[in-house]
Amino acid sequence: MSAIRLAGARTLFRKEVLRFWKVAFQTIGAPVLTAVLYLLVFGHTLANHVKVYGQVDYVAFLIPGLVMMSVLQNAFANASSSLIQSKITGNLVFLLVTPLSHWAWFVAYVGAAIVRGLAVGLGVMIVTVWFAPPGLEAPWWILIFAVLGAGLMGALGLIAGLWAEKFDQMAAFQNFIVMPLTFLSGVFYSVHSLPPLWLAVSHANPFFYMIDGFRHGFFGVSDVSPWISLGIVGVAFVAVSGVALELLRRGYKIRH
Repeated sequence: MSAIRLAGARTLFRKEVLRFWKVAFQTIGAPVLTAVLYLLVFGHTLANHVKVYGQVDYVAFLIPGLVMMSVLQNAFANASSSLIQSKITGNLVFLLVTPLSHWAWFVAYVGAAIVRGLAVGLGVMIVTVWFAPPGLEAPWWILIFAVLGAGLMGALGLIAGLWAEKFDQMAAFQNFIVMPLTFLSGVFYSVHSLPPLWLAVSHANPFFYMIDGFRHGFFGVSDVSPWISLGIVGVAFVAVSGVALELLRRGYKIRH
C-alpha cells in the first residue's frame, strides 16, 4: 500500500508540474516580464539616488529582491490556483477517491509550487542579471532561502486554496495578505532606511526575513543575520505546513 501511495504522490506531483508547464508563457513568462518592468521603472528612477549597505549599487540590490518576490508570489499562486480550480470545476472528486494520504497531497502540491517558484525566479535572474550582476558571495544561502521560501508560500497557497470557495475569495487573500506583505518586505529598499515605527513593523513581517536572507547570499551583507532569518523562516514554514497538513487530514472544505 505504501508503494501505491508513493506512486500516487509522484503522479500527482507530475500532474501539478505539467499543469503550469503547459501554459509556461502565462505562468513563467508573464511573471518574468513583470519583474523586468519593475526593474526598469524603479532602477531607472532611483539608480543614481540610492546606495545600499554603503557601497552596493541600487540596481544590483534590487535584482535579488525581485527574484525572491517572484519566487514567493508564484509558489503561492501555483498551489492556491490549482486547488481552487479543481474545487470549482469538480474534478477534485477524482483525487478524493484515491488512497492518497494527506502527506501525499501536501508533498505533491507544495513540491510543484517550489518547482514553479524556482523556475520563475531563475527566469527573472537570467533576464535581469545583464543589467547589473549582483555577485554570489554565499550561494548556499540563496538556495536555502529560495527553496524554503517557496515551500512556505506553497503551503500557504494550499491553505488559501482549501479555505476559498470561489475565485473572489482567492483574489482577496492574495491582494490583501500576500501582496502587501511582499511589497513591505524590503524588496525595493533597505528597511534600515525606514523610520523606527516602520522598521519595527518590517521586522514583524516574515516575508522580510525570506528576502533579506536570500539577498545575503549575493552580497554577504544584510539587514539582519542570515541565521536569524533562517530560524524565523524555518519556524514559519513548520507552523504553516502543520496547519496545511491538519486541514488536509480533516478534509477541510473538500470532503462534504
